[in-house]
Amino acid sequence: MLLQKSPASRNMAFNGTWKIDRNENYEKFMEAMGVNMMKRKLGAHDNLKITFQQDGKKFTLKESSNFRTIDIEFTLGVNFDYSLADGTELTGSWNMEGKKLVGTFTRKDNGKVLKANREVIGDELVQTYIYEGVEAKRIFKRA
Repeated sequence: MLLQKSPASRNMAFNGTWKIDRNENYEKFMEAMGVNMMKRKLGAHDNLKITFQQDGKKFTLKESSNFRTIDIEFTLGVNFDYSLADGTELTGSWNMEGKKLVGTFTRKDNGKVLKANREVIGDELVQTYIYEGVEAKRIFKRA
């Protein structure tokens, strides 16, 4: 007999600190987002580290990179405002779909939608971004 884990306990896989390992198509994604070439080159080598702490539906994240360190708090299903490292302002929310964190964010400057997924696959945290048909991945390892 298989025991069904409750959604909250199943998702604790995100907890801990993750360090960027590699990117896939990230510069093309940043280009689609309108990030200038200099910032794209720097962004591809930002040494991003993310620390997740989950308490039920509430998440606390600390993102630290070569450019900035910010604390982010969000509750699943509740809209919040967020600004990207390049200053792009977004509003949206994260939801849990199975074992995936699925985010839908709208740019405040042009109303276009940015989709984001975070999923732990094996010993990696895979972040997938989709904007204007361009998909990119950032893959993290536990720090």
